[in-house]
Amino acid sequence: MTDVVGVRDDQRIQRDVLAELAWDAQLQPNEIGVTVDQGVVTLTGFVDGAARGWAATRCAQRVRGVRAVADQMEVRLPGTPGRTDAEVAIAATRALEWDSFVPAERLDVTVANGWLMLRGEVEFGWQRRAAEAEVRRLDGIRGITNLIEVRPPVPPAGERLRQDVQRALARTLGGERVTVEVDGDTLVLAGVVRSWWERDQVERVAWSAPGVRSVHDQLLVGG
Repeated sequence: MTDVVGVRDDQRIQRDVLAELAWDAQLQPNEIGVTVDQGVVTLTGFVDGAARGWAATRCAQRVRGVRAVADQMEVRLPGTPGRTDAEVAIAATRALEWDSFVPAERLDVTVANGWLMLRGEVEFGWQRRAAEAEVRRLDGIRGITNLIEVRPPVPPAGERLRQDVQRALARTLGGERVTVEVDGDTLVLAGVVRSWWERDQVERVAWSAPGVRSVHDQLLVGG
């Protein structure tokens, strides 16, 4: 079956996701199962750390035609002795301290049974995202819960904020397909983007705006 008007059939998407998993040197694709239903990809199987699970999800999101990804993979850390929770916590704390853009002194890290939890406060949403990105690739982690709160030093500028974000999107993506609304200190994003990469870029722009405490992403990924 061939692609029709930008819509790709599930079998073609499944083949491409499997090929992308095999192409990524970070993964062992024979351990990951892929099913597709109306453009929604479900990943199953086992990975030896949360970092590989995230890498597999990103692989699926890169494939054209994927509308959403359901992560049903199970993290099974290697049976040989690895890092203890205390060692993971120390490594995470040091990783945050080495990032000059993250206010590590305002953040707390706890680890229990390989699950890492981030708490604290930052002034910008992009700092919250950066903190999670710093610890995401650490060895010995089953998953991450990000409870960092965004507390802007000044309130958002309402209509001016909306216009600034819309202009920033136009500069980077030609943001005519994305609409931005401001609800207090929350940005609401709606519209259709062509890929998950574009969706990430829209979120990056939104979280970089001053005064924004939360972002509601209602974007759809088109084929």
